[in-house]
Amino acid sequence: MNTEKTESSNAGEITAANESRFNAAHYSEPLTAFTVGWKDPENLDELLDFVAPRVNVGRRFEFKRATNAEAFFSETDDVRAIGSAFKRVEYSGDSVSAKTLNKGLTMRIDHDEVYGDDWQERYTQILLQRLLRNELRRAISALDTAATATNHTWDNASAPDADIRAALIDATDESGVRPNRLLFGESAWDLRAAAYEAQDNAGAFSSLALDPQSLSRKLFVEGVRIAGARYQGVSGDKTGLVANAVYAFFEQNAVTKDEPSNLKRFVTPVDGGGNFRVYVEESAKYTDLTVEHYSTVIATSALGVRKLAVSAS
Repeated sequence: MNTEKTESSNAGEITAANESRFNAAHYSEPLTAFTVGWKDPENLDELLDFVAPRVNVGRRFEFKRATNAEAFFSETDDVRAIGSAFKRVEYSGDSVSAKTLNKGLTMRIDHDEVYGDDWQERYTQILLQRLLRNELRRAISALDTAATATNHTWDNASAPDADIRAALIDATDESGVRPNRLLFGESAWDLRAAAYEAQDNAGAFSSLALDPQSLSRKLFVEGVRIAGARYQGVSGDKTGLVANAVYAFFEQNAVTKDEPSNLKRFVTPVDGGGNFRVYVEESAKYTDLTVEHYSTVIATSALGVRKLAVSAS
């Protein structure tokens, strides 16, 4: 038995040593620095922060999932009698242990196909965009799982903004916190426009003219985003990251582990405080380029998340 433990321990030590040697031999400081200053041309990182704001943590961390009702308790016996103490109250909550996951992708580039002096940066950018698209899909999937869904038909007899307002009110009654963000699928935004275009009245024309910023003011939310990003589907067509749906939820940027956002993206920073680390493994005829990061997306509260699944009929 002792021998088995020793072998297991040695195997773990060998694996860790091999990983350490690989990191030392192939870690690219210049390309890692490139990821820090890189600006995503598709703005996937901005949309990701809108849906699931980043929270910096260690590899293993703990957060408290608060009991929502306790934030709204009220009493009439908070008057202190002479010689006695104030009424003592306590807030509880479930402590949840979690860890960030190591995610990454490797691309093999044949040297006969490279051109220019910046080819490593260009391929690094391709991997960065793909990793961000993966993260955004995870975030939207977590949001969809947490949401309470209702079906709506948006046609010439409907009032899309009234449906959204009703969902916001219903969510506030459940959680006590009004959702402050709305995420439209691109096709859902088009259905909203088509519904108002088909109505011959001043109110519909006024609603049709609203851009996302104006709509956010009308509905008293912090922001409205339209998700037009797509990924390659199995059928050969490109699939929208958000389908015919509108999501209402509550988020805060620069969040802490325990504040009441519905969705959080826990991230373990790497060298230099950035999100990503890059490795370059050179061979005679090709180069393996690897980009990795540590993160996990968690729906820390499902209360008040609403999904309007919309269609034209």
